Amino acid sequence: MRQSKVTVPLADAAATRALGARLAAALLADARAPTTVALSGELGSGKTTLVAGALATFGHAGPVRSPTYTLIEPYVFADRELLHCDLYRLESAQAVEELGLRDVLTGANVLLLEWPERAGNRLGVADVGLTLEYAGAGRTATLKALTARGVRLLKSVALDPA
Repeated sequence: MRQSKVTVPLADAAATRALGARLAAALLADARAPTTVALSGELGSGKTTLVAGALATFGHAGPVRSPTYTLIEPYVFADRELLHCDLYRLESAQAVEELGLRDVLTGANVLLLEWPERAGNRLGVADVGLTLEYAGAGRTATLKALTARGVRLLKSVALDPA
């Protein structure tokens, strides 16, 4: 498997939401397997904004809250479930086991996982690693395909330069 890496400049929150929408469109087009997207970045870097763009594409019309305190916000759609998960407040990687995240990775479900490093190796390799970094007044998103599924998704998002 060839690892893909793409960097995308994001001028503002609208561009961040649009990237989330593009990622969600790729997920909707390729519903063959469960998918994990690991979202990294400093506090306030736009992780939940990106998730809001993805959820809107899936058909969610309501507000999108960061699951910092609830840990998991599930969004149920006709043929799949999207789980927005925030591990920031976990005290140990062992606590990930109690959340039962591996149990929900079935069918075409999607796990959007903020602060994935808090899970250690308990959830295996994410399909796509997405890092948001501050870049002046905007942000930069770096997407890495970490599995064969991730490579397919990045190609579908039309972000793979190859």
